[in-house]
Amino acid sequence: MYSFGQRHDTQILDEPLYGHYLRASGAKHPGRDEVLAAMDTDGDRVMRHLIDQQRSLPILFMKQMAHHLVDIDFSFLEKTTNILLIRDPIEMLPSLAIQLPKAELADTGLAIQWDLLKRLRKLGQQPVILDSRELLKNPRTILTGLCEKLAIPFAQDMLSWSPGPRAEDGVWARHWYHRVHESNGFSPYRPKTEPFPVHLEPLLAQCQPYYRRMFEFALTADQDNGGNR
Repeated sequence: MYSFGQRHDTQILDEPLYGHYLRASGAKHPGRDEVLAAMDTDGDRVMRHLIDQQRSLPILFMKQMAHHLVDIDFSFLEKTTNILLIRDPIEMLPSLAIQLPKAELADTGLAIQWDLLKRLRKLGQQPVILDSRELLKNPRTILTGLCEKLAIPFAQDMLSWSPGPRAEDGVWARHWYHRVHESNGFSPYRPKTEPFPVHLEPLLAQCQPYYRRMFEFALTADQDNGGNR
C-alpha cells in the first residue's frame, strides 16, 4: 500500500472492510471498539460506494485482508483488478501469533486466498500473485512485472517512502504498523534465524499446502520482469 501510495496517479485505501469483518465475525482484535466506531460496518454498502464513487485519480488501490471477506457479496471482484499477496507461513505465523496468540487457519487468509484464486479464474481473471520474499529479494523486478500485468507504467517512486505514519492509515495502525512506520522502503530479505515455535507447528501444517499451491503462480525475483514460474 505504501509503495502504491507514492504514485501520482493512485489513491490508496487501507482495509475498508475491517469494520465489517469485526462486526460479522465477532473477532477480538486489538482496538476492536475503536475500529467499529470509526468505520461503516456494512461491507456490501462499503464496496458499492467505493466501486461507484467518482475519483480524482485514475487508480484506486485498496489494501484488503483476505480473512475480511466474510458474509459479503463477492460480485465486486468482477469490477476490480485483483492482486494476491502471500507470505511463507514459516515466516508469517510467528509474527501473527504476537498479536493473535490463538490464531487459526482463517486468521492467516491462506485458505481464503486459494478459494479467491479459483473463484477469480472462473470469472476469467488471472490475478497476479506476489510473494513477500520474492518482492523483498528484488523489489524493482517484481514491481515492474506487476505493473506490466496491470498495464500501468512502473514508477521509480514506488521503491521508497518517508518513514512514519500516513494519513491513509486505518485507526488500527498503532496496533499493527510499528515496523512499517520505521521503514523507508523495501528492506532486504533476511530469512528468520529463530527456531520455529513448536506450538505453531499444527497450524503451519495446515497453511503450507495452500501457500505452496499459490507460490507456483507467483512472480519471481530471478526472472526478467517477474515472469511466472
